[in-house]
Amino acid sequence: MSYVDGYILPVPRKHLAAYKRLAGKAGRIWREHGALDYRECVGDDLSVKFGLPFAKLVKPKAGETIMFSWIVFKSRAHRDKVNAKVMADKRLQKMPKVMPFDIKRMSYGGFKTLVSA
Repeated sequence: MSYVDGYILPVPRKHLAAYKRLAGKAGRIWREHGALDYRECVGDDLSVKFGLPFAKLVKPKAGETIMFSWIVFKSRAHRDKVNAKVMADKRLQKMPKVMPFDIKRMSYGGFKTLVSA
């Protein structure tokens, strides 16, 4: 079964274009180093009436939206190898010094796939 790194983070709507450019570059780098899939999704229907809505979890500020993102790998060992290559990639050093989001409010984790339909 595959392994997934997942992310949830608030992004100011006024910075969505910059975030999209950054994510596009990052996605190409992860894919070049072996990631199977790379997705960045912007919140659209976040006013749900059941469970714990992402907005209550993330607590976006006025003018922010929520990104739900993931990267798919063959396994955790594959993820570790790919991420090591990505972190050593010189192109990442050229990324903006000021990110278009607050990195301290980003949630991240690695997940074993339980079901793949």
